[in-house]
Amino acid sequence: MHDRIAVLRADRGVSRKELAEAVGVHPQTIGYVERGEYSPSLALALRIARFFDLPVEAVFSLDPLPSLSSELLRRTS
Repeated sequence: MHDRIAVLRADRGVSRKELAEAVGVHPQTIGYVERGEYSPSLALALRIARFFDLPVEAVFSLDPLPSLSSELLRRTS
């Protein structure tokens, strides 16, 4: 499972602890998910996506996610 959690957290100035508290898990769980050591349940993935106000497929993917800058360039071309 691939995700953009770390990028989204950095962009919004949110710590692992703050995200973990908001979605009801331990901060270590967020770290495990970010590093790909743990695949979140559907419920957790949806709570994380809701926290960032994004569709779940914008945060998580089974395939590597393109960088956000290349995604933006593709959309403006």
